[in-house]
Amino acid sequence: MANTTTNKTTYDGTLPRAAFWDMDGTLINSEPIWHEAELWFAEHHGGDWSEEMGWKVTGTPVPQVAQMMIDRGIRLGVEELTEGIIAFVAKREMEHMPWIPGVLDVVSALHEAGVPNVLVTASPRAMAESAIAQAPAGVFDAYVCADDVKEKKPNPAPFLAAAAKLGIEGDQIRECVALEDSAVGLESAVRAGATTIALTGYIRSDNPPSKNGPQFACVETWDGVTPQLLGDFVKQRLAA
Repeated sequence: MANTTTNKTTYDGTLPRAAFWDMDGTLINSEPIWHEAELWFAEHHGGDWSEEMGWKVTGTPVPQVAQMMIDRGIRLGVEELTEGIIAFVAKREMEHMPWIPGVLDVVSALHEAGVPNVLVTASPRAMAESAIAQAPAGVFDAYVCADDVKEKKPNPAPFLAAAAKLGIEGDQIRECVALEDSAVGLESAVRAGATTIALTGYIRSDNPPSKNGPQFACVETWDGVTPQLLGDFVKQRLAA
């Protein structure tokens, strides 16, 4: 798909102006695959790394994770390790995209209701396009990936870039929902100004985002989440 859009969005007070979707841990249950990749490289190239360490850095850009692994003894360069981890995960996702149960129903319902969906991910372009290709046709209007913005999450730049693709300006982003799971992603969306919703059921953490996070609201799963519910979150946030 072309990663551009020229449509302006409207806000009628009942549904969100737009929905911005994080990918890993929000749309797809891919975190176990990322940790499997990290452990494979640790096993084959030395160093001290564990699944628990992987969960602690969930949402962190891959080059930063690679540097952390190298600091703990992995005998590879940052670029080589980064490319290796991404290739490992990309291969698995191209074979089978691990959609979180119910999420495609929510994305499709938003699309059918006229609410544009934009994928906002720290993953590279090939992985973003693989997810969109395996989603129902046309449900995503655009995407922002790691290759599109210089500043990464938790900087607000990715979500501001997503808003710009839809012609959303200034405080209009408050009328949009951002769906995220990690602390890094939640901070990015909140700093951008979006009405931020945390998915809490697919992340392991000693201090989960649902405890002290900056988000407006939380949902544990996508069961029962509708465009109307997300619109209600926006209305409550604006009223507050």
